[in-house]
Amino acid sequence: MGEWRFEAIGTGWEIETGAPLTDDVRASVTAEIERFDRLWSRFRDDSDVVRLGRSGGSLTAPDAGPMLGAYRELDAATAGAVNPLVADSLEALGYDAAYSLRAGEPRPAPASWTSRLTWAADTVEAHEPALLDVGALGKGRLVDRVMAVLADVPGDVVVDAGGDIRVRGAGVRVALEHPFDARKAIGVVEITDGALCASAVNRRAWGEGLHHVLDARTGRPVRTWAATWALAPVAMTADAVATALFFDGGPELAARWGVEWVRMTTDGRVQRSPGCHAELFTAAPAAAAGTRGDRNP
Repeated sequence: MGEWRFEAIGTGWEIETGAPLTDDVRASVTAEIERFDRLWSRFRDDSDVVRLGRSGGSLTAPDAGPMLGAYRELDAATAGAVNPLVADSLEALGYDAAYSLRAGEPRPAPASWTSRLTWAADTVEAHEPALLDVGALGKGRLVDRVMAVLADVPGDVVVDAGGDIRVRGAGVRVALEHPFDARKAIGVVEITDGALCASAVNRRAWGEGLHHVLDARTGRPVRTWAATWALAPVAMTADAVATALFFDGGPELAARWGVEWVRMTTDGRVQRSPGCHAELFTAAPAAAAGTRGDRNP
């Protein structure tokens, strides 16, 4: 069995395969991650999205159409709470490229983002300076891209990017980490030929009640939900739904996309989607329809 652990895009990665990966395959994975980061990271001065934020213009990437199209659906489902121009809102609270973590006044994201940006399958154009943040689904998209690089690797494959996981082949049991105590899990789920993505307010948190999950309409961190988990065939879909579940409209979007989910409130109540196959260790409402997966329950 092959195991490869490394750091990239600010998180730990683990790739498990039936046999060790060759140097050429590892180089291809590394190049794909670098390509994506060079295009979409707002934390590096040489990225394409930082260039768009300074002067507008165009960006060419195979991820543009899929990601911006999904953002349009997220925006509609959450009544504007999810918005790819939330970068300035995050920076206003101190989550900037320098990680200053010095919060100023909350800044709502521009609701008119669909008029500021146009996109096609492999391009996006900013008609004026516009700094994108694709954090609502970007890591999931990258996990899918890495899995595509590994398409010719025989046997089962697991790609885990900081708890956003995609599995090809045999089932993998994943623990749903408690958002307030990383030593505990609120349940477990088995993934076979699919993906699990999660989000939680205890990740990337700073200051007094500040964290990275913002309501774009207000520029303020969400307060009702503490953690979400979403199960889908591909990681970008799971990642997008995990974000949407922090807001009204998230469960309805998940139902339309056929995504199973679990979410937990800040006061400890748990909901899950009808028919969700996760095994929860806490009592949960039967109907409704999550933080980081730990694959060692």
